[in-house]
Amino acid sequence: MLPLDLHPLLRWRMARAERGEIGYRALRRFATERRDEAGTVLARIAAEGPLTAADFENGVSRSGWWEWSDVKHALEWLFWSGRITTATRRGSFARVYDLPERVLPPAVLAMPTPSAAKAQRALVERSARALGIGTAADLRDYYRLKPDEADHAIADLAEDGVLVPVRVEGWSQKAWRHRDASPPRRVRAAALLAPFDPLIWERGRTERLFGFRYRIEIYVPQDRRTHGYYVLPFLMDEALVARVDLKADRQAGVLLAHRITLEPGAPDDTLARLHAELARMAAWLDLSDVRVGEVVGSA
Repeated sequence: MLPLDLHPLLRWRMARAERGEIGYRALRRFATERRDEAGTVLARIAAEGPLTAADFENGVSRSGWWEWSDVKHALEWLFWSGRITTATRRGSFARVYDLPERVLPPAVLAMPTPSAAKAQRALVERSARALGIGTAADLRDYYRLKPDEADHAIADLAEDGVLVPVRVEGWSQKAWRHRDASPPRRVRAAALLAPFDPLIWERGRTERLFGFRYRIEIYVPQDRRTHGYYVLPFLMDEALVARVDLKADRQAGVLLAHRITLEPGAPDDTLARLHAELARMAAWLDLSDVRVGEVVGSA
């Protein structure tokens, strides 16, 4: 999911995980008092090859959303610390773990490891190139950096003229632009966005850029939901113009759009172009039809 040349720039974070300095409590314990148990798990992968958590548990994995086993915690610590990695999954969720030298190209593993400060500077610069314009919080969030990991890099890049301060109308926060960023051309395209798409992942930035407040409501009681259970924003050209509560009914072979909510000012062709994207998604999911329920708003 990430460019392989990022590996050296994230090794400082792997080293922190290896020392037990980051991660949730159960994870950190495998860096200290339970390190020998993690070593046993690592030795088995080294000897037998790629394995999932279920392979350690006689084929019955307890590593669901909230019920991770001790083996799964050990595997995740090894993963966070870079001792193992993964290139594939079994089914939808089960990571298949293996040694990095059996997954990553030798040229990547041979790349030199920069200091943490140099790596963090490079990550912030990449963030700036990707975002175009961003606040300090935006620049940090792109690679999930904490203030003490990124603010020194932002200051250094600004001093060197790599980051140029800019003012954005309607923003109270100071913003930065990479010096090589060019004025964008107009974009004409359409896409349904997953809740974890980088464009909408940082909800505050999405709201600042598009005036679009987005929250995942799967954990909200049904009678308190605003837009639906599993809602995908609809990006059309240069705006977020609608949101759709979707469900794949595989038994009936139908993609169900329970509810479409149009944003204020949505263009007249929003529904037509949204229907085209829904048909494309149904085909991708091997569903034969699209069924639309309620449409809220007007276009």
